[in-house]
Amino acid sequence: MRHYETLFVLKPTLTEEESKAKFEFIKDVIQNNGGEIVATEDIGVRKLAYPIDKFERGHYYIIYFKAPAQAVRELERIYRITEDVIRFLTIKYETKKDIQAWEKMVERAKKLSGQSEASQTKAQESQA
Repeated sequence: MRHYETLFVLKPTLTEEESKAKFEFIKDVIQNNGGEIVATEDIGVRKLAYPIDKFERGHYYIIYFKAPAQAVRELERIYRITEDVIRFLTIKYETKKDIQAWEKMVERAKKLSGQSEASQTKAQESQA
């Protein structure tokens, strides 16, 4: 299995629940096609460099995964037919140097998601 990174941008008009549902759907597509998700990153809503389909902002997500080539073809097919995805990019890491860089990005994503989970836990404890 090869190493991949995919970034996709969802419409900003989606509610938080709808965005999370689309994110879970994309993760399921990868896993159902023989892929293994290593790390994920929710970048949040950001301003786009230029308007896309009259949208000035978008909700960014990144998924780091290992998968066979057919899984990537299916993932990109799903991106194209999903109306809520306004842009996507999939990168394949092939050389040893690229794979080392991919592993560093995965560690960074895991640390960031771990910190956000810890801060959410602390916030929930302080509310109780």
